[in-house]
Amino acid sequence: MAPLFDWWAKDSHRGTPVVVKMENPNWSMVELEGPSEEDFLTTDSPSRLGRDKSRNKNAKQLTWVLLLKAHKAAGCLTSIATAMVTLGSAIKRRIHSGRTDIETTDIDRENENPTVKTRFYTFIKIFLWLSVLLLGFEVAAYFKGWHFGAPHLQLQYLLAMPFGFQDIFDSLYSRWVLFRVEYLAPPLQFLANACIVLFLVQSIDRLVLCLGCFWIRFKNIKPIPKQDAVADLESGENGFFPMVLVQIPMCNEKEVYQQSIAAVCNLDWPKSKILIQILDDSDDPTTRLLIKEEVNKWQQEGAHILYRHRVIRDGYKAGNLKSAMNCSYVKDYEFVAIFDADFQPTPDFLKRTVPHFKGNEELGLVQARWSFVNKDENLLTRLQNINLAFHFEVEQQVNGIFINFFGFNGTAGVWRIKALEDSGGWLERTTVEDMDIAVRAHLHGWKFIFLNDVECQCELPESYEAYRKQQHRWHSGPMQLFRLCLPAIIRSKISIWKKFNMVFLFFLLRKLILPFYSFTLFCIILPMTMFIPEAELPAWVVCYIPATMSFLNILPAPKSFPFIVPYLLFENTMSVTKFNAMISGLFQLGSAYEWVVTKKSGRSSEGDLVSLAKKETKHQRGSSEPNLEELKEEIMQQDQKDKKKKKHNRIYMKELALAFLLLTASARSLLSAQGIHFYFLLFQGISFLLVGLDLIGEQVQ
Repeated sequence: MAPLFDWWAKDSHRGTPVVVKMENPNWSMVELEGPSEEDFLTTDSPSRLGRDKSRNKNAKQLTWVLLLKAHKAAGCLTSIATAMVTLGSAIKRRIHSGRTDIETTDIDRENENPTVKTRFYTFIKIFLWLSVLLLGFEVAAYFKGWHFGAPHLQLQYLLAMPFGFQDIFDSLYSRWVLFRVEYLAPPLQFLANACIVLFLVQSIDRLVLCLGCFWIRFKNIKPIPKQDAVADLESGENGFFPMVLVQIPMCNEKEVYQQSIAAVCNLDWPKSKILIQILDDSDDPTTRLLIKEEVNKWQQEGAHILYRHRVIRDGYKAGNLKSAMNCSYVKDYEFVAIFDADFQPTPDFLKRTVPHFKGNEELGLVQARWSFVNKDENLLTRLQNINLAFHFEVEQQVNGIFINFFGFNGTAGVWRIKALEDSGGWLERTTVEDMDIAVRAHLHGWKFIFLNDVECQCELPESYEAYRKQQHRWHSGPMQLFRLCLPAIIRSKISIWKKFNMVFLFFLLRKLILPFYSFTLFCIILPMTMFIPEAELPAWVVCYIPATMSFLNILPAPKSFPFIVPYLLFENTMSVTKFNAMISGLFQLGSAYEWVVTKKSGRSSEGDLVSLAKKETKHQRGSSEPNLEELKEEIMQQDQKDKKKKKHNRIYMKELALAFLLLTASARSLLSAQGIHFYFLLFQGISFLLVGLDLIGEQVQ
């Protein structure tokens, strides 16, 4: 056994082996032996002398490793410097070539007051310059030896210091510390605590919704129509086929009008029981002509379809729908299905929604969920898909199952016409006519059903400018509506629980409190606590609770888990737009009445038109292969025209100002050694910078 142990001792390595890979192809991989105990002996023992040569070799190799690491570090620093210079050049080019959101067109000047438009931006700029001034003050104090970390300020030591022996800076800084401790920290801490309470209440609401969705899945709860209604649909013409009116309101939708018209004309419903209205509010003569020709083509194919164009285009979409419902022939129809111009219902859409009305006279609305043809187009569409997946699968489904009420989404829904008339019809008083009619119908006792398994394909906005305008309308309109509907809600005969749900949960918590605390807590209070460290936000408020809520939000879209961090940062970034819109709607400012049609790209039109054209060749007379070729050629020509159009970026000044505010606060947090606050502020500032420079989503034309 002894020779065996001798062999093991001879060939085994001592210390920790280190494998180093040289980047130079002329160098080889070497293994360095870590120092052993004998390497630190000071005597000239035989064993030490025998290892001198090996140790000298290892020392030389270690020198090469250190030089290699120094070379890598220098290369890394050079790369960072190059990247910073490149980023600075890109920012400079974008600022010179892009248009800022402060610039207004003639239409903007007519719709809102420029003073109101820039008031919010001025407020943010004041905070930015104040933070920059305070950062310089704090850095100077840090190098003077004022190393105060939150919240352990040695006030007794500060008060005991003889001001007479201090220099001017120390005297000024000590008085600043005492002023912020006495006067600034208490109200800031109170505001922070209030926002934390709102944050927790909203988080509990979000958690309850998720638990409700889990219960629905666990019990497999879903609305089921009566069996005789389904059997009647399958039996043929003599079955349950009520008169259905289909409406497509559109305005200058030349990118998507073909696919939407083709989709509704291919709905599987008896021709004598359906009428399609194309409600065109376009002010572009070319677009009007194209849509009218498309309608004429489908009329020749046998579709029961009409084209309507308003001369006086008041009331936006609500005015368009109201005008269409005033037609004399509408009295012959029992239900109305509404689709926006980019929506493409499947042929069995009516067969899967209308049967729910049979035998349920209290049912006023059946809403289908949306699916998106371009959800993987870019980062912006991926993040939108996360939000809307949670909205439909959790919010709409849970409220539909347990309360029989939710906000109508304005499209992909079927209304009982009697419910619309009983609720007062379409009104032009807000920019969210869909939510308006849903609230009034609920107050009149009508019930709603949400079908999570019935999807209607549509398109997400691919540019940040289009998404921003859409979100402004979606968050200013509910606040307008809340002001108008609050007296009616209080006077209504619905139960106290339903009044509480509508006032507190539906309007205040999810439409007002959410954008308020998101912006105030993470964009204002958190940066201020860096400069007033006596008021603090706990780490669980900054990191753990938001991360948990983002995790819950992303559950309905499990394929989006890799984007959970960008989603959290982007939602906080969008809080600026949502907060501004909420304030505009609540106080009836000029931008609250702004209505901009969401820009469509029409990316889905080629594949959908080809598939629909193939169906026409099978089921309809008069269609032929040359028509399909014409469609393809028209699509290709349109794509070539779009590519030739010059795209530009737009600089968003509020987002840029907040980016520098957060980055300034992150630099200040380093002086207080607040680790998690620093990382949050840093990455949130970078996300604001990317959005402010329009580096997310497609560029607009």
